Amino acid sequence: MSTLVTAPADNVIPMRSRSAAPVAGHLADADLDRWANRLARLLLTRGADAGDRIALAVDPRIESVVAEAAVRKIGAIPVSPIEGASTAPGAGFGITTRARRGELGDGADWLVLDERSTLQRYLVTSDAPLAATELRAVC
Repeated sequence: MSTLVTAPADNVIPMRSRSAAPVAGHLADADLDRWANRLARLLLTRGADAGDRIALAVDPRIESVVAEAAVRKIGAIPVSPIEGASTAPGAGFGITTRARRGELGDGADWLVLDERSTLQRYLVTSDAPLAATELRAVC
C-alpha cells in the first residue's frame, strides 16, 4: 500500500528542505511525518483530544521528536514532567519508554513506546495523513 500524498494536507509537519540523504541517527522529513501520523492515531484511540496536555518523558532524540510531532498533529499540548516530579501538572496522558516508566506516577495514562503491545498496534496503524474526521475539535 502506498502512502504517497498527491494533494497537500493541512496537517503535514512543515520542515525545512534538506539536499542530502539523512545521516545515521537523523530522520527524513517524510519518515517523521509518517511516524507521527501513526503515533497520533494511537493517542486518539486512547482518548486524547485537541487541547489536552500530554506529558513527554522520552529520552531517545528521534522518539522524542516523533512524540512531540504526534502530539502537535492532534492539536494537543506537549509538556515535560517537572524535574523530580512523577508527571506533568494537568497532563492526563503521557508518552514514555520502559526505561523512564518506573520514575513516573500513575496520574497520567502513559503510552509506553517500547512495550510489545504498543509496537504491535503502531506497526498496523495507518501512516497516512490524519483526516479531519479523525480529529476532535477543542470544546
